Amino acid sequence: LPQICLLFFLISLLEDTGYLARAAFVVDRVLRPFGLPGHSFVPLLSSHACALPGIMATRSIPDRRERLATILVAPFMTCSARLPVYVLLTTVLFPTDPAHPWSNWRAPAAFVGCYALGIFAGIASALIARRTILRGPARPMALELPTYKLPSLWTALVTTYDRGLVFVKNAGTNILMICIALWWLSNFPHVAPPARAVEMRQQAEFYRGAAAEPAPLGTGAASAVVPGAARIEGELLGAPLSPAQLRDRADNLEAQADRLEASNAISHSFAGRLGRTIEPVLRPLGYDWHLTIGVLTSFAAREVFVSTMSIVVTGEKDQNRAGVLDAIAAAKRDDGVTPIFTPAVSWSLLVYYVLAMQCLPTLAVTARESGSVKWALLQLVWMSGMAYVAALVVYQVMA
Repeated sequence: LPQICLLFFLISLLEDTGYLARAAFVVDRVLRPFGLPGHSFVPLLSSHACALPGIMATRSIPDRRERLATILVAPFMTCSARLPVYVLLTTVLFPTDPAHPWSNWRAPAAFVGCYALGIFAGIASALIARRTILRGPARPMALELPTYKLPSLWTALVTTYDRGLVFVKNAGTNILMICIALWWLSNFPHVAPPARAVEMRQQAEFYRGAAAEPAPLGTGAASAVVPGAARIEGELLGAPLSPAQLRDRADNLEAQADRLEASNAISHSFAGRLGRTIEPVLRPLGYDWHLTIGVLTSFAAREVFVSTMSIVVTGEKDQNRAGVLDAIAAAKRDDGVTPIFTPAVSWSLLVYYVLAMQCLPTLAVTARESGSVKWALLQLVWMSGMAYVAALVVYQVMA
């Protein structure tokens, strides 16, 4: 919501100056060969922040066929939700090399390429739609050009508030419902913690006990109860640690146990079972069950992919902690040898996330703004099919 409000605020300032009308007039001659009018400029521009306000902005397009074509292709524009995924995948493909700073241009170039691919796919899809299901004559663009003037800050703030409120009412309710459903799928049914996590918690308690009462060390009293207690006692007798160091070890063990339990819980949840069931469908793209879960949960919002992979692969709920992205990039598959993110898989995922329709709230807004569910279903099938085929070609070529 803050990003969308910021975009609305800036667009309102541009609109109030009289610039956007002239930009739409200039872009009309560029978009017209693809069946889109200059009126599509602002909706497509808005879609680079989020497709939801972009689709709602198509109400200003007078011709219904041109409006529907703009609605169908707006999600191809790279929105801000895709950026965390791009960061993860470009980090895997093009790690920073301090010894050769000249080579660090590759990740930004990949970012630019993703934006360009999305725009190209959007205008190409609009051309196909206008030549087939939305065939019809193009309406000449008639536009009154306002005078240039200084923008009104008050007008921009009121416009931002109104459009932000519309977004919360129309899209926020759908997002909330979907997030609740995915949360339930990711957290149920409850499963028993793995034996290793239980053992680590017992060892953590032993360390805390040693920090509080160091006298019993070496007696072996806890060896029969706590797995590994005899080994720990031997270590402590050989290299005595301060109470603070013992508590740090206990904290580290509990943190590892938390991550292990989180990873085990999601892998055995309904979402995890669904990921393993659907894995054969995505296996030709190079995705294992870990990535399948990430792709499935991304239907709530694309940026959920990174947090999902953080939990599934590392067990860490906070993907922003230092070293988490590196741990995800270095994660292995169930065989313990093959990386989850090989270069071919990373390129395939990058292309897939550029083209795929992975935002159910966008589909809900498409159905509402177009007046029919069939347009939302067409959008889902067309974008997902194009993404699957493109990712399949990329993986098979790169593998």
